[in-house]
Amino acid sequence: MKRLQLMKDVLPSIEAATVFWDVNSVEQWQATERAATTLGLRLAGIELKEKPYDYEAALAKAAPDYRGALVVMTSTGFFFDRERIADVALRHRIPSIFAFRQWVEVGGFLSYGPSIATMYRLAADYVDRIARGAQPADVPVEQPTKFELVMNLKTAKAIGLNVPGTVLARADEVIE
Repeated sequence: MKRLQLMKDVLPSIEAATVFWDVNSVEQWQATERAATTLGLRLAGIELKEKPYDYEAALAKAAPDYRGALVVMTSTGFFFDRERIADVALRHRIPSIFAFRQWVEVGGFLSYGPSIATMYRLAADYVDRIARGAQPADVPVEQPTKFELVMNLKTAKAIGLNVPGTVLARADEVIE
């Protein structure tokens, strides 16, 4: 998983992290667990079950040595709570990593994932093809091709994190 590798690039000495997941992201959690072993990372997977999610209580479930970073899986519930999650991570001075830039825009530290704007344009193209008479079954499914790395340096500074220049140079956007 690319996000875990980026986390290791930013925090080379990290050995463990906390992962928030829910019923909608169980497969992501399982893939993240597998990827972590190849990177030599230990993960505390915290499943959030009852809405509204209590992110403070969830973080408290992770042992202190697992709070070197917070990785949040992609889920509708997490997306709508992105400001609350970013706030919890910031108050606890924990670097947070997400799939989409919208978390970073509200105070999260780092995101890496497909560009939602590009995905919307692709969806519009599908609608156009179907409106022009193409059968939905004949329209090929395309995987995202544009991924973006977005970093919030204001958050990095607030949590006392120095971002390596090599990672900073790879960012598609830096929020200052």
